Amino acid sequence: MLLRLPTSVSEAQECMAEGAVPIGGATLIWATWQRDGFPEQAMSLRDLPEANTIGRETLGGAAILNRIDDRVPEALRRAAATVGTGAVRRTATVGGNIVGSTLRCLLPAALVLEARAVVLDPDSVYETDLTEVLAKGHLLLGLRWRGPITSAYRKLPGEAGGPPPLVVAAALHTSDTGGTRLRVAVRDGYDVLTESTEYDNGSGHAQVLDDLRRTGVGALHATAWEAVDELVSDLLSRPTGR
Repeated sequence: MLLRLPTSVSEAQECMAEGAVPIGGATLIWATWQRDGFPEQAMSLRDLPEANTIGRETLGGAAILNRIDDRVPEALRRAAATVGTGAVRRTATVGGNIVGSTLRCLLPAALVLEARAVVLDPDSVYETDLTEVLAKGHLLLGLRWRGPITSAYRKLPGEAGGPPPLVVAAALHTSDTGGTRLRVAVRDGYDVLTESTEYDNGSGHAQVLDDLRRTGVGALHATAWEAVDELVSDLLSRPTGR
């Protein structure tokens, strides 16, 4: 297998056009290749600057999980820190986790940040929503979002060999009208649900939770709702949560 390491977007597009299979840290596909055979060409974006950015409002698809630090919002940082083992986090990438994995531990955090996906294909680079990326398996060049007021993330303990642990993420945003918007995402099993509600600073935590109860999040089982309640209550009690 020939591993190609493009250093520019145009070179990466050339690799794609010539049939190179995109890989990240290969933590999810190596066993499959060993079983079914290796492709003639593979491509990693680890040397492509655009795919390795880490900042307040951007995160590259080739960024290694253990490199994600406090330059990004808390929800994404904590999500990356809970993926697998230390050995996995030293190899796994953002794109591999969101697009290549069935667990997608980073997805709830990306959704509450209202992140948009930057997609690379052989002919163009364009921005789209995460729903399209997941449905079509696009090559993720990176994520972009508007910085939230504050955010949070929690993964509940799971049992070895059991179902995926429950994940809850939340973020507060300044809305275009000058108000505040709360967005919540829950990974329950392999499904991820996201909802949002407007947050009136004078209405109190109880009203916000009551509003969430009327959404799809409120219809989840008791354990999920308790986790949402705790995370949202913590988020709204922060000084930066206004």
